[in-house]
Amino acid sequence: MTDIKISATALTVQPCIDWALSAKSGGIDIFIGTVRDMTKGKKVVRLEFEAYESMAVSEMKKIANEAMAKWPVHKILIHHRTGVLVPGDIAVIIVVAAAHRDAAFDACRYAIDTLKKTVPIWKKEVFEDGEEWVAARP
Repeated sequence: MTDIKISATALTVQPCIDWALSAKSGGIDIFIGTVRDMTKGKKVVRLEFEAYESMAVSEMKKIANEAMAKWPVHKILIHHRTGVLVPGDIAVIIVVAAAHRDAAFDACRYAIDTLKKTVPIWKKEVFEDGEEWVAARP
């Protein structure tokens, strides 16, 4: 079972955990990516995320399905923000539920690493003294 979402509104963690809870899952791994206040020694004012939404959702579903094929996991949730975020805001939540922790950890790492490489979401970092597009995706 999967739950995939691109959202222009704030992401909240507890509903994601609640969705993943299951009597058959002995381990739930959670990755929460937040906006940090410094990058390469520069103060971050905000991040601006843009997405090719239909393709991003399709790629995120593909990642979840691939993870479920590689590891014995029961549920995978991937939510990503778009829009303007400030330090402390949540940019991405990934939750993986499995019978055992190793599968949950491995699938969660695979999901975030693959998302950063393949999903068409672009990030602009805005600093006090300029801005920069970071790691543009396909």
